[in-house]
Amino acid sequence: MELADRAVGLLLSSISLSIFTYYTFWVIILPFVDSDHFIHKYFLPQDYAILVPVFAGVTLLSLLSVFIGMVMLKSKKKKA
Repeated sequence: MELADRAVGLLLSSISLSIFTYYTFWVIILPFVDSDHFIHKYFLPQDYAILVPVFAGVTLLSLLSVFIGMVMLKSKKKKA
């Protein structure tokens, strides 16, 4: 079981690091590269640099709120 936990942890860390590297390059470095450079075809337009994290944050907060609400309702039913 410990080996499986390590594998999952390594996988999640690798995915997080690759997303962080991609986003950092997209937002910080790419605006200084010429717009006709070939590297631009691997990235979305700059408008999405704000929309994607905002959408992800709103989705995460919504799901977290629903989860907390369900837990609160279950605990209220147990007390009654």
